[in-house]
Amino acid sequence: MQKIKVMTIFGTRPEAIKMSPVILELFKHSEVIETFVTVTAQHREMLDQVLRLFKIQPDFDLNIMTQGQTLFDITSRALGGLHGVFERVNPNIVFVHGDTTTTFVGALAAFYNQIAVAHVEAGLRTGNKYSPFPEEMNRKLTGALTDLHFAPTDTAKNNLLNEGVAQNKIFVTGNTVIDALYQTVSADYKFSDELLNKIDYEHKRIILVTTHRRENLGEPLRQVYRALKKLLEDFADVEIIFPVHKNPRVREIVNSELGNIERVHLIEPLDYEPFANLMSRAHLILTDSGGIQEEAPALGKPVLVLRDTTERPEAVIAETVKLVGTELEKVYGAAKVLLTDSAEYKKMATAKNPYGDGRAAKRIVQTLLWKYNLSAEKPESFNS
Repeated sequence: MQKIKVMTIFGTRPEAIKMSPVILELFKHSEVIETFVTVTAQHREMLDQVLRLFKIQPDFDLNIMTQGQTLFDITSRALGGLHGVFERVNPNIVFVHGDTTTTFVGALAAFYNQIAVAHVEAGLRTGNKYSPFPEEMNRKLTGALTDLHFAPTDTAKNNLLNEGVAQNKIFVTGNTVIDALYQTVSADYKFSDELLNKIDYEHKRIILVTTHRRENLGEPLRQVYRALKKLLEDFADVEIIFPVHKNPRVREIVNSELGNIERVHLIEPLDYEPFANLMSRAHLILTDSGGIQEEAPALGKPVLVLRDTTERPEAVIAETVKLVGTELEKVYGAAKVLLTDSAEYKKMATAKNPYGDGRAAKRIVQTLLWKYNLSAEKPESFNS
């Protein structure tokens, strides 16, 4: 039996986290699937951390990251590099993930070579092409080039149907980030940073904070950080752990607003494994990240989303997350409710996570086998 050649392409830490369970599942079927792993290294250090954690060795590493890179740089360097990789391998199908520039360029390069595209985490939409930027359009442009759409939820599936995608090309799988999370979190995990080991998670209420969105740079972030200071003034048992993004503009604002404040721990960005375990010990999470909106509910942690829109409305509907924007009073008010109203906190913490059950990668690979007539077993759908 001739094997099908599958190439996975990704370039950032979030993509690597969510694609790793798929790659590991593909490896389990080596008798019928030849798997090639290609990274653009749109992110370098953060990407490598995840590859080490999941013990994945890329077959091709384009290493495109440069200091101060722009979207133009990422696009042109990745597209040129992938052209050479496709000439060498000529895969039957290319897997891309999510919403990064690497995702769109991987799909575009496959299209130029008339290679089928599978999009993992397909169908997420906000309806605003500039929010999040450039992720919203990366998803839509990738979707236009995709042959197999692996939608994490029914909402994502309906978005694709509304855009005219044929129903037989869409498969609801759950999100692979839940697969990765369940493989990573451990109750007896020890941090390499002793600061994190010494924090009293039992008696202190830890607020975990992450911010990085381009659209929040400037005054929106200042408003958020001032809300955090107000929370510290009003709640003596609250401590804040803040892995600060490497973007110099983010760091400048963080340090000016939160530097040298008691009970605020500004730390370097964490590898995925310690960050996942830190999430599991936090009381509350404030973030403008997309992926955390999916991960934290799986751990029973309420999330306040520091954005006005989200491409993950399922969490808002399920009430595992709440959109609060970036205005000081709104951020403070939403956090205060969860710190003072135990019933409201429990309601969010125990709501069903709409994003997955840890079996998304199995569904994705089973679909691939079924589509290529390598299995008679029709894939099951995730009921979100």
